[in-house]
Amino acid sequence: MMISKKLALMTFALLQVSFFTLKAQDLIETGGVKPMPAQWIDKETGHKVVRLVNRENDNGSFYFNNNPFVLQEKNEGDLMVFYGKTDKGQQLFTVNLKTLKTDQLTSREKVSGEMVCAKTREAFYQSGDSIFAVNVNTHKTGFIYAFAPDFKGRVGTVNADGTFMACVQATGEQEREILAKYPEKHDFFNRIYDAHIQRTLYVLDVKHKLLKQIHQENEWTNHLLFSPTDPDNLSYCHEGPWEKVDRIWNINIKTGENKLLHKRTMVNEIAGHEFFSPLGNTEWFDLQKPKGQTFFLAGINMNTGKEDRVYQMDRNEWSIHFNVTRDEQTFAGDGGNAGQVAKAPDGMWIYLFKPNGDRFKSEKLVNMKNHNYHLEPNVHFSPDEKWVIFRANFEGHEGVYAVEIAKHK
Repeated sequence: MMISKKLALMTFALLQVSFFTLKAQDLIETGGVKPMPAQWIDKETGHKVVRLVNRENDNGSFYFNNNPFVLQEKNEGDLMVFYGKTDKGQQLFTVNLKTLKTDQLTSREKVSGEMVCAKTREAFYQSGDSIFAVNVNTHKTGFIYAFAPDFKGRVGTVNADGTFMACVQATGEQEREILAKYPEKHDFFNRIYDAHIQRTLYVLDVKHKLLKQIHQENEWTNHLLFSPTDPDNLSYCHEGPWEKVDRIWNINIKTGENKLLHKRTMVNEIAGHEFFSPLGNTEWFDLQKPKGQTFFLAGINMNTGKEDRVYQMDRNEWSIHFNVTRDEQTFAGDGGNAGQVAKAPDGMWIYLFKPNGDRFKSEKLVNMKNHNYHLEPNVHFSPDEKWVIFRANFEGHEGVYAVEIAKHK
């Protein structure tokens, strides 16, 4: 249920107040009170935090490597697509990053998919066996494609110009049987990897509504992600225990050229949680040599294919997910609790990173000690790159927040 118009206007008015007007009493432990005010200064870091989505019920921002933004056409404010829980299940919404006004985009059953094409100003999604696209400004919805009843596929990504989508189909019923018998990740993960089920990678021609097979393998093909600028370049991974797989692959959907981006060089080396830089110049990834011991963020130059940027960080600075600005000189991380691979004793922070030689120099933006990391924060830089956007549950439910990069004075 949406909050009242009066309350929304009051919240909006409060959020327009300059941070210079915030007083000493606005220095608050993040998550130390429930509910938190609409904005506050994190008393541990000195950075302003704002609740970005002010609607009742759970609200969640996208996974870290899925672009949620559509830029303003004039001066009306950039839009961010997010998921909100409703009586009809989760639905897609937008929030205007200038006014904080929210609009609901979808109202179908079982809406899924984090796919935004900034060029066409559309959010793509799947409902049941059917795929749709909705314009984020006009809310006009168009039907794209319906899978055959026996296909059992789900689209996972849309390319830079909105002409192709991609999906994976697993052969037979074996994977679904494993998931039905072992629903918890710690139970199904190794079993699905060990099964080496045949998977087929498809692209869907949006305009001509044609599904085409482009690759097949007996690996756990997963994490599809188109380049944000090259409409022909599709990144995917070999899922499974990271220390057992050469994970990161790219395929050209037109030529079929398929290549491994990073080859492991030692026992227990892991590489994963790959993501493209905003201009598509680099594919970055979490690199540990070996697992849980030495931590890096590494980047592969998409023009040369060389792994020419590698930054080391301390154990506490390691993050589940990272992100990067357009100039690739500033990075953000969402930290992690002691149960993550780094086993960090003090890693529960939203971080800002700057390269300093071959290492990261870090700054803590938000204290996340009151956040339960079963919900991964998944950091994004706002389009103006003045804020880091993340999701959290430190108010007792899932919400979307933004922390200002400039420190409060």
